[in-house]
Formats: sequence, structure tokens, C-alpha cells
Amino acid sequence: MNRRPDIIIFNPDQMRADALAHLGNPASITPNLDAFAASEAVSFRNAFCQNPVCVPSRCSFATGLYPHVRGHRTMAYLLEEGESSIFSELKDAGYYVWMNARNDLVAGQVKGLCERHASEIFYGGTVPAAPGTVNPNPRGERGSKNFYSFYQGEMKRDENGKNYSSDDEAVDAAAAQLKAAPEDEPQCIFLGLMYPHPPYHVEEPYFSAIDRKKLRARAKNLPDAQKAYIETLCRKNMIGLEQYTEEDWNELRAVYLGMCMKVDEQFGRIIRALKESGRYDNAAIFFFSDHGDYTGDYDLPEKNQNAFSNDLVNVPLLIKPPKGVPIDPGVSDSLAELVDFYATAMDFAGVSPEHTHFGHSLRPILADRSAALREYVFCEGGRNAGETHCDEYHDAHKHGENVNGEYWPRQKAMSDDAGHCKGTMIFDGRYKLVYRAHGNLEFYDLREDPLEERNKALDGRYFSEIARLQTAMLSWYQDTCDIVPFKPDARFSAEMLWNRVKGIIPPGRVAEMKAFLEKETDISLVYQKAYQLKNENGITSRSLGIRPF
Repeated sequence: MNRRPDIIIFNPDQMRADALAHLGNPASITPNLDAFAASEAVSFRNAFCQNPVCVPSRCSFATGLYPHVRGHRTMAYLLEEGESSIFSELKDAGYYVWMNARNDLVAGQVKGLCERHASEIFYGGTVPAAPGTVNPNPRGERGSKNFYSFYQGEMKRDENGKNYSSDDEAVDAAAAQLKAAPEDEPQCIFLGLMYPHPPYHVEEPYFSAIDRKKLRARAKNLPDAQKAYIETLCRKNMIGLEQYTEEDWNELRAVYLGMCMKVDEQFGRIIRALKESGRYDNAAIFFFSDHGDYTGDYDLPEKNQNAFSNDLVNVPLLIKPPKGVPIDPGVSDSLAELVDFYATAMDFAGVSPEHTHFGHSLRPILADRSAALREYVFCEGGRNAGETHCDEYHDAHKHGENVNGEYWPRQKAMSDDAGHCKGTMIFDGRYKLVYRAHGNLEFYDLREDPLEERNKALDGRYFSEIARLQTAMLSWYQDTCDIVPFKPDARFSAEMLWNRVKGIIPPGRVAEMKAFLEKETDISLVYQKAYQLKNENGITSRSLGIRPF
């Protein structure tokens, strides 16, 4: 059989790169991903998302475009009509595109638009709801330490000994699709999971599996003036969280890693389904997250849209190519961006993109893990003053200020124009620079300070490096600020063209000329056709005093 390879995309939400054991975390338990990286795939230690929240990141990696190119910088501006994605492009090329109903990509209010990007959408909801938390009131009252922490702890198990979630349902549905798909039909499977997105909760055996004593040190909080202002605002608004002890943070972090352990088990189920269906060898498999999670770093849970520490922007990225593509399995230190997923998957599929994009196919690094394609990686977030903020659908101006909502501290912080200002990160593998419209620069030497605990922006020893990164950031913006569509527009309407040539056309040829104008808008060809129809007395545009342009 000679067909295009299957494209399998396993996309957990909010998973940090250092949640993987093979990337050096002694507390993590990710055996399926570790074995995958050891013998079948390349795992990128230095892979970075292009925005630290869901929708902008997904709009970016699904198109190969940075969030600023088309303004996809908030949670409420998704792909619109006229914008293609890897899914619509693969579908048009003959792929059967299956995805679960975790959207965060396509504008839901446009009727039929989600279906434009997929052959089939699995909506789920056909199994009983999973049982809830062991603690019936894990948050407590406002002012309690867990009220804004997102920590819920252990989940109950059903009569089968499981907490069968919507993620589990989607994973099993994807596995069934792989087993039932026609052998000669290429499949694109997109699994967008919720885990390990907060709230932090998981059932046994994952809840107790993580050895709390093996957890690595958390990143310490910096003085307010040295770090993102929005983080200061969040801590101020998270009433009760100041009561958190190191033991509390360790418990939250362990539960998060337990959630990642469950994601690893779910990934293993997809690998087994691919092998059982005979589709594994000819499958290009991508495992990556849209962004990371604080999990206690800088005394914060969850994430922020214009903060760029590695806990938020350094994400897992593992790639297994289809058969016949050289592979040097293991961990690569080469820099990569999630826009490179788009370029790589389209490369493997043999499908030409419908628009200019900024990804690089990672095929050369898959063949040689020491190869390098990028000198810098970038991430961006935030908004201009007056623009709607990240969680627009919870906007206090529309729905009232809900101080009891778990996201209220972040929503309150994001309503501050200075706190939620636009920001951009550049990283070269050692040095990281963060520039924002408001506030101080951030600059870190990650070789000396891997947890980004010492902002060196005012340290004169680094001024030349800061200037170099600022120049590179400006060049990047210049190169990527917009794109020209492949399909050109006509400068003239049919009516405009008719009025230019109507004096040339013999009365008996008017209908023929107007029919031509319905199909052709190139003005040179229109004049050529007009004179062909005229075809008398050697009349030319010069003799009539007509200029085509």
C-alpha cells in the first residue's frame, strides 16, 4: 500500500516540559513517553510555545503563524472564515480529519466552520460522568488557603476502579477510529485533552504515585519590580494563598505530576491502538502541549498570558516520523517552536500550505539530533490598552464581578492595562529577554540561573547581550509582522473593466465581451480580448488614446 502517512497529534493542555522523566525530573513517572523518546522519537528539550494561554497558542501551532500576524492574541478571537489550518488543509488534500470537541481553535459562532476543519468531530458525553473529589468541599470558604489555589486533591473512583473522564472517553474513541478506519485512507487524529490543566486533581493510583521527597526546588518569587507586574497583581488578589506552606505546594505539585502520569498512560493507549491496527509504522506521531503551568513557581498556580518563564512556555515536543524518514531517537537540545509542528506535519503529509508560514520542518533534526535550525525562539502575549482581556467570556463588565470564581484573581489582574500589557520573549538557548510595553525589562542567564530567579536586566555585564537580543527581536517582528495571501486580488471590477473597453467593442460582440469579463480580471488580457473582437482597421490602444494602466 502506498498512501500518505497518518498524522497523529496528542495534545495535552498545560503540560510543562519538565513534567517528563526523561527530561530530568526525578519525581515524574512517564514510562510510555520515556520509552517512546528512547527508541522511536526525538524529544525536544528546548521546545517553546508561541503564547502561554490556550487559544492563541492553538491558533499559532495549527497555522504556522505567530499570534501577532493576524491578531490571534486573546481567548476570544479564534480562526475565522477565510483562515485555513493544518486540519482544513489536510482535509482538502484527502485526509480523514478526526478530532474531539476540545475546540479552542475555530470561531464557534460561525455555523459550519468547525466542520470545515474536520471530517468528524467527536462530542462525547455518552458515558456516565466521572465521580467527583474525595473532599466534598476542596476549596473551602473565601479566605481559605485553597479557595484560589485550584487544588482539589484526590478524585473518587467508580465501581470499575477508575475515574473515567471526558479525556478517557476521547482517547478511547480515537483508538476505535484508528482501528475502524479504511486501510487506504490517511487519517489525521487530533486529540486535544483537558489534562493536566487545573484544577489539580487526580485519582489513584496516580494520586499517591509521585514521591513528594523527589520533587525539585520551586522557583522563588522575585521582588515585584523585577518580574511581570501581572504576577504581582495575581498574588495580591489570591486571598488565602499566602497561607500556603512548602508542604502545601509540594502536594499541589505532586498531584499535577500525577495528572501528567495519567496523560502518559492515555498516550500509551493510542500507541497500542496504532500498533494493533497496523498503522503505527506509517504514522507521524506528535506529542506536545499548548503551554505550561506555574505549579507553585513564583508562589503561583495556573498561568498568565504575558509571563514567559520556562514553566509556562517550555513545553514537551516529541516527534516520531513515518517509516522511511531517518530518525536519530533520543533527546535533542536544538531550539524548536510549536509553529514548527505545522511545517513538519505538512512536510510528512506531502501537502503544500495554503499560506505563508514561519515554521521550519524539523526533519533534519529528527535525522540528526545535534542539527540546529533556529538561533532564537519567541513567545508573545498580552494586549493593548482598552482591548478585551484574556478571559473575555467571564468579563466582569458583562456578567458582574464574581469574586467567588476560581479565575477571579487572574481576571481582576488582567483588567489592569499595565498588568496585562503586550509582551514578547526571545531566547537563544542561554539568554532570555522579555520586553513589555509597560514595566522593566527581564533578562536571565539560564545557564547560571535555570529557575529565572535573578533578573539581570540592569547588570552592565550583560548590556551587549541585551542589545543583541533586542535587535534580533526587532528583526523578527519586521520579518513576521504580516503575510501576503497567495491568492491575489483583482484591481478592477467587471464593471470598471467594461467601462474601459466598451468604446472598442462592436455592438454585435457586447454579450461575448461581458461574459469574458465575468471570468477574467487581468486588464492586459481584457484589452487583448477587446481588440481581438474589434479586429478592424488595425485600430490599436495607442490610436484610440487608451492606456491600459
